[in-house]
Amino acid sequence: MTAAALSWWQVEPDLLRREQQAMAALAPELAWVPAGPGQWVGLAPIWPFERPAPPGLIGLLAGRRLQLEVRYSHAFPVVAPKVWSIDPQPALEQRTQHAWHVNGDGSLCLLRDAAAWTGREPAAELVIKAAGWFIEYLLLSDGRIEEMTSAGIATDSCLDGLITEAVGAPRGAEQEPLKASSTGAPSPTQSGAHLSVRQATGEIDSVEAQR
Repeated sequence: MTAAALSWWQVEPDLLRREQQAMAALAPELAWVPAGPGQWVGLAPIWPFERPAPPGLIGLLAGRRLQLEVRYSHAFPVVAPKVWSIDPQPALEQRTQHAWHVNGDGSLCLLRDAAAWTGREPAAELVIKAAGWFIEYLLLSDGRIEEMTSAGIATDSCLDGLITEAVGAPRGAEQEPLKASSTGAPSPTQSGAHLSVRQATGEIDSVEAQR
């Protein structure tokens, strides 16, 4: 195999190691697939955010989990990976409505603009945003919000109260929840993922300095 045919993770093993460490700390249920430019496949964490999970989160999820595919391109880390929700899978019409934060190709719209990706972040940071997207997807599907938040609940706590209210006063679509992608979901307090991610990504500067 010539050098021109090698992907980023073959040419830069230190960068791959950083990606694997960050993802293992955040989302151990995502499995690395070393094909082409590489991807991750599996279940996203439930609540990988720095603040405590709202009371009633597990009741809102009702055993449902977000199944993802995180796909790199050969241009990584210059170009951000793309994230697809495999289960639940957004409907075709939702790709044309900004409220759902889904791109036309079906991938999730997790960055406000291209400048939000600097090339120094691991793909694990996008999984954090995707975990928040899933919770907002459930709230929007139930008709409890009119559109997803612009910042995302990973950093914006404005929907935390609504998460608990949704469990205490079920209505509409919540009475017939989406098909679960997994059962036996662990407690969000078991995650503690944000701490490990920060430790794992602490190697970013040193890796970049070696490149």
